[in-house]
Amino acid sequence: MTETVVHPAIENRPNAFTQAEIGWTPWLQPLDEAELTERHWAGLVDASRAKSPYFMLLARDPDILQARTKTDKDIFYNVSAGLPRAERELAATAASRANGCIFCASVHSRFASHHSKRTEDVQRLLDEGLQADLGRRWNAVVEASAALTATPSQFGAEEIRRLREEGLDDLEIADVIHGAAFFNWANRLMLSLGEPTPAA
Repeated sequence: MTETVVHPAIENRPNAFTQAEIGWTPWLQPLDEAELTERHWAGLVDASRAKSPYFMLLARDPDILQARTKTDKDIFYNVSAGLPRAERELAATAASRANGCIFCASVHSRFASHHSKRTEDVQRLLDEGLQADLGRRWNAVVEASAALTATPSQFGAEEIRRLREEGLDDLEIADVIHGAAFFNWANRLMLSLGEPTPAA
């Protein structure tokens, strides 16, 4: 049986969107590294993820974790075609901003800033929300991501038209959809399992 983790009150709990590094703590007990079997290590995909309480919690179902991690890596790191990495991260940041996932927004906004060199625009998205004016192309990516995040059925022909008007081809549009859809799901999972904490 999975144990509930009882934490003392968290002081200075992050309550605003930021590009700074922050932490995350689970409400359920993650596995300890000493408990990991070969199957668990395979599920983690990257051994370094054993240092993350989030991935060590998900490692309780290593087969699902492995599928989740490989999907994540393919969406964000397989950039031989489709969107540049910065705009994949922008789609994830927009979904996280829409869902209120402060932790995921911090991670993906840092990547979006790093790969685009548009740190001030990324911060504007965090500060002003989904209505921030980031330029036509980025606005189209954010609006499509927000529509997909709010309710998948709200995403449709109008969002596709806007993306096409900004020059995105089929593979690039697919990457917007993948980044937003994956983090729409991932945010809601993370929000249901724990909460952000100050950086360690």
